[in-house]
Amino acid sequence: MPLHDPFVVADAGTRTYHLYTSNDPSVSGVEATGTMVYRSQDLRDWLPPVVVFRTDGRPQLWASDGGWAPEVHQLGGRYYLFTTLHNEDRPLPVPAADRYGTPFQLRNHMRGTVTAVSDSLLGPFTVVDPSRPTPPAHLMTLDGTLYVDPSGQPWMVYAHEWLQTIDGTMEAIRLAPDLTATIGDPVFLFKASDAFWLGEQIPAGVPHQLAPYITDGPQLHRAPDGSLLMLWSTYEKNVAGQDGTVSGGYVQTYAVSRSGELAGPWRQQRPLVREDSGHGMLFHTFDGRLMMILHRPFDNARGKLYEMRLDGHELRVLRRRDDLDGGG
Repeated sequence: MPLHDPFVVADAGTRTYHLYTSNDPSVSGVEATGTMVYRSQDLRDWLPPVVVFRTDGRPQLWASDGGWAPEVHQLGGRYYLFTTLHNEDRPLPVPAADRYGTPFQLRNHMRGTVTAVSDSLLGPFTVVDPSRPTPPAHLMTLDGTLYVDPSGQPWMVYAHEWLQTIDGTMEAIRLAPDLTATIGDPVFLFKASDAFWLGEQIPAGVPHQLAPYITDGPQLHRAPDGSLLMLWSTYEKNVAGQDGTVSGGYVQTYAVSRSGELAGPWRQQRPLVREDSGHGMLFHTFDGRLMMILHRPFDNARGKLYEMRLDGHELRVLRRRDDLDGGG
């Protein structure tokens, strides 16, 4: 199953797992940018995917490329799809320099998460505001996820791209009760370099003098002790060992807000999975097990499942569920 940025909804009514990912025309047979969903009742054998959202329909959207990191959340009896689009033909101003005085050399363009709604997990999903992304349009953002705080206030948490900041950040913005609009200004949560174990990261093709820090793939989860966890991904520094091998790459990590508040403070934890793996999310199986799904490797990615355990606010990998690999 080719997929990036997997997101699972375990639908108790039908006892069916819905796995959302970017549409792959070679798999779905639909030539369009958008979202497709696989379905399974056992996490091993999956039905062929169904396309539930596409950017080439009506109304006309501000962007037609991307379709990254789709998520589906139920709220108020309806289903809301978040997915990231971008439009390279709508440039954004390029900052003269970052906070450290490093000059920018990379072109910026509109990129951000849109919100779409449907009455069914199988769509079709319709974008609520076709004229702009949900986060502020002048920011280059991606991977928006839904968080509803204890007071019932919905938020979109998203990654602010290193392409604008060099040191990528996690931010949040309040949403209207029906998720159709934003309220107020973004709130800063943490920056990528707060992860104490990170060194400089230089993805392929990026000018070496930039040395960016990446934030990617946030997902929130409430721990039994009341702490708030955020899964997120980044890139480790590439380090050449004495034997000539190179370590580093995409990693799955997480942060903890011991206060239980979205505002934190956020404490960074050690990575959960390396091996060029990331953009994970947590869900519970129908028999109550805590699972994490992510993609690996970054190129030509496949979904991988891990059985997890929460000890207070400490998230641990129990085992990779390779017995669930290979389903057709």
